[in-house]
Amino acid sequence: MIDINLLRTHLQDVVTSLKTRGFVFDNQFFLEIESKRKNIQIKTQEVQQERNSLSKEIGILKSKGEDASQTLEKVAQISSLSKQLESDLNEVQELLTNYLLQIPNLPHSSVPVGSDEKSNVIVKTEGKIKSYDFPVMDHVDIGELIGLDFEVSTKISGSRFSLMKGDLARLHRAIGQFMLDMHTENHGYTECYTPYLVNDQSLLGTGQLPKFGDDLFMTKKSDNENLYLIPTSEVPLTNTVRDLIISEDDLPIKLTAHTPCFRSEAGSYGKDTRGMIRQHQFDKVEMVQITKPEDSYKALEEMLGHAENILNELELPYQVVTLSSGDMGFGAAKTYDIEVWLPSQNQYREISSISNCESFQARRLKARYKNHDGKNELVHTLNGSGLAVGRTMVAILENNQDKNGNVHIPRVLQKYMAGKEIIYSKK
Repeated sequence: MIDINLLRTHLQDVVTSLKTRGFVFDNQFFLEIESKRKNIQIKTQEVQQERNSLSKEIGILKSKGEDASQTLEKVAQISSLSKQLESDLNEVQELLTNYLLQIPNLPHSSVPVGSDEKSNVIVKTEGKIKSYDFPVMDHVDIGELIGLDFEVSTKISGSRFSLMKGDLARLHRAIGQFMLDMHTENHGYTECYTPYLVNDQSLLGTGQLPKFGDDLFMTKKSDNENLYLIPTSEVPLTNTVRDLIISEDDLPIKLTAHTPCFRSEAGSYGKDTRGMIRQHQFDKVEMVQITKPEDSYKALEEMLGHAENILNELELPYQVVTLSSGDMGFGAAKTYDIEVWLPSQNQYREISSISNCESFQARRLKARYKNHDGKNELVHTLNGSGLAVGRTMVAILENNQDKNGNVHIPRVLQKYMAGKEIIYSKK
């Protein structure tokens, strides 16, 4: 949630900034609701002053032994009015809060301005793209030769699910284990095991609710409570600091987890219907950092490096892209995407997004830290894929295929595969 004080003091700047994100701010609604809020608060102060004055008058009358019944009646009327004003203020505040929850984060000044991915900026390209002396297969055709079965998964669950067997399933597990080991042993993250079901307060805190409810899988816990399957472990990891005041000495907090992720992919019908690029269920290793505000952009670059290290170790070619203002996620102030090369598509495809949300999530989460002056300040929150396991496997299958349909296992994964160097196809 953006800072309400920015709207009150720099409204036009905020409106202009949000416009670069494709969000049209409702000035009229905001100014009307702010005017109501101010009027109610002014009236509340006036009523409070009148009540204080009448309370003194009652004291004087009683001390003189005089009748204070009329004054007491006035106080009762004022008390009733105060309750009504309090109710009116709560109603106005709720309307304002509900509107604020619909507003995306403000882009950082370094973010390229643009309406969509066409305005994204390529930061760098790494790794050597291989040439092949045979027709390359996509990951679906390769996978079907080594244990990928979409027919059975469709029978079990429907489209956009996958079933893996044998060495392919083990490769999928190996990729996740390798990523976790890198982040915990080399990058300083604490490994977590998190719930896969979360409540609406957790999703509100990280920005998935209320705006993106259609993309979530929901289940009923009781008549009065719903639980949601996590769309990413960013949600439970970031919510570990909800409603906390953290000591400055404990920052930064660096957390990682390997979890399944569940997304309905609302609005994506017809996109990437073949294969494992866009699934309802997929695995991801997530990185989350909680930092002091002045450290968050340094942490963003650090997290980008951590994700890049994974791809470098796997020897996969990739490029880093800064997303434009119109292409960023709802809660991000700045986002880097890492895109890995897929030979079958002859293009780079997203494998990781790494974002600094600044205080946007922290304001929703009431996540603060106490600085050395004893003042409570909002933390900054960052999250990033380190990496999407399924998409990483897709890239390995395609980049490491040979003419016989075999897949050569990256050196760093072989110890997780009992020393196996090649997954042989049934071709």
